[in-house]
Amino acid sequence: MPPQRSDRALMWVLWVIAVLPLTVGSVGEGRAEETLGTRPLLTIAPKDLHTILPQDSHILIEPRSLEQFLDALDKTPPDWDLVYGRGHDDPEHDERLFTLNRERDAKRAGNSALTQRITFVWFGELSRYDAEAGGFRIALGPRLTPTRWGVVRFKCEDLPSNLVVKVSSTLRHELEQRFARGESVDLTVAMTGRLIPDESVVYDFSHDQEGVGVIMPVVRVERLDYLLTNK
Repeated sequence: MPPQRSDRALMWVLWVIAVLPLTVGSVGEGRAEETLGTRPLLTIAPKDLHTILPQDSHILIEPRSLEQFLDALDKTPPDWDLVYGRGHDDPEHDERLFTLNRERDAKRAGNSALTQRITFVWFGELSRYDAEAGGFRIALGPRLTPTRWGVVRFKCEDLPSNLVVKVSSTLRHELEQRFARGESVDLTVAMTGRLIPDESVVYDFSHDQEGVGVIMPVVRVERLDYLLTNK
């Protein structure tokens, strides 16, 4: 009997050792997501973002800055008319679009712009106050920016599912009064990160406007900042 108990004890210890890293890992990932998505509400204007961001961040908000970034990354805009052809009625449309993306991916390999830290913005709107989270929830939507390259729409990777804005008790009271009056509270959500090397930019066409080219840089988000838009 004693050897059997010893064997069972040993198996228990080995099971705990095996499971503990998985438990710690999942808790750590949850905390990291919470830290990334939970941020204070700032009252600065988007033009002042440079004052709070890392010095090496490239702010890509205005068309000119986006165009310069794409110039450095992919050199020249696609010939959208050629790629589009007769649109989805054209049997070679999808193949041309696939080829465009594959060729661009290959050509930008090793480009230093791939590793730059960049900041872009999405639209946000405050939702209900969540007492358990200690802040307001946020509804998000992408910002579309027309440029000479086409319409730029950033895509996000690793964006937390629960976004929470922390505010002071005084500001919370003011915001809840605005909600009571039926007003919306708009935000500018600044996202900072780096392009994903294997799928850094996706070229596609708009689903709303026939033949309009869309450029979608794909960014792994490392930092969020919430700016109050309509003070």
